[in-house]
Amino acid sequence: MRVSQRQILDPAAIRRRNALIAFQSFVEAQINAGAPPKGLEQSFAELLQVKPSLWSMVKSGKRGIGDKLARQMEHLLDKPVGWMDEERETPGLTQAEQAFLALALKTWRANNAEGRKRLKVLLREHAHAE
Repeated sequence: MRVSQRQILDPAAIRRRNALIAFQSFVEAQINAGAPPKGLEQSFAELLQVKPSLWSMVKSGKRGIGDKLARQMEHLLDKPVGWMDEERETPGLTQAEQAFLALALKTWRANNAEGRKRLKVLLREHAHAE
C-alpha cells in the first residue's frame, strides 16, 4: 500500500485555509467590481457577521474556527454545509498577482544595483506597514 505524499492537515488548519480561500475570492470579486482594496477586510468581516478583530485573529491563525463559526461562514458565503471542513487545493496566483510579479521582475531586471536596493527597501517598508 502506498502512502500518500500529500500532507494531511489538522481540521483547524483546513478551516483556516478554506477561510483564506474564501477571503481571497471575496477580495478578487470586490476589486473586479471596482471596489478600492482598503477596507475589504472589514467588509468581509461584516459579510460574515463578525467583528473585524475576530476576522483578523482568524486570518492570522491566532484564533481557530469552531463549529458554530464554520457553519455561519458556510451559510453566509453560500457554501454547502461541511465546505469549511473539506481539504482542497490552495488556488494559485491570481491574474493581478501574476501581473504584479511580472512588473516587479521587469523592474528588477531593468535596474542596476542601486535601483534594486531601492526597490527592496520600498517593498520591505510596505510589507511592514500593516
